[in-house]
Amino acid sequence: MTPLITAVSRSAEYTFTKPNTDSITLLEGLGVEGDVHQGVTVKHRSRVRRDPRQPNLRQVHLIHSELFDEFRDAGFTVAAGQIGENVTTRGIDLLGLPTGTRLHLGAEAVVEVTGLRNPCVQIDAFQQGLLKQTLDRDEDGNLVRKAGVMSVVLSGGVVRPGDEIRVELPAQPHKPLGPV
Repeated sequence: MTPLITAVSRSAEYTFTKPNTDSITLLEGLGVEGDVHQGVTVKHRSRVRRDPRQPNLRQVHLIHSELFDEFRDAGFTVAAGQIGENVTTRGIDLLGLPTGTRLHLGAEAVVEVTGLRNPCVQIDAFQQGLLKQTLDRDEDGNLVRKAGVMSVVLSGGVVRPGDEIRVELPAQPHKPLGPV
């Protein structure tokens, strides 16, 4: 299956859920045009409180729609954009990508994966018990974060549902994703 974008979302205000749109425009070095998290420095409130001068490594949040299938199997109903992502995908193992992977989204836009989204308690405020579904343990007992990946915009462009995703892996050795 060719990896695809299934939905795009943005919100100009600090809201947990981001409404779906027909398209989003990614701005080089900034993020999603018109999104509250757009900027060179951190925009997530908890990070701003710690140090507002930190670079924004969380400009674009991508999540795999296969996670929504897992949620449904566990009795939850979650649609694209409802847990705050900007780009919803299908057919790509986002969590298995190494740090520094470049994702070509549609014809022009390129984002570089910086790390895993660290799921927060707001997920349980959205639907009680959902936070637990975004976390797991591997066979060695290590915590697995399943709430998507964060990225920065290397090349801007318009991104739409139905656009293909092309994966460009970084040079070896690959560094596994960690929370960012």
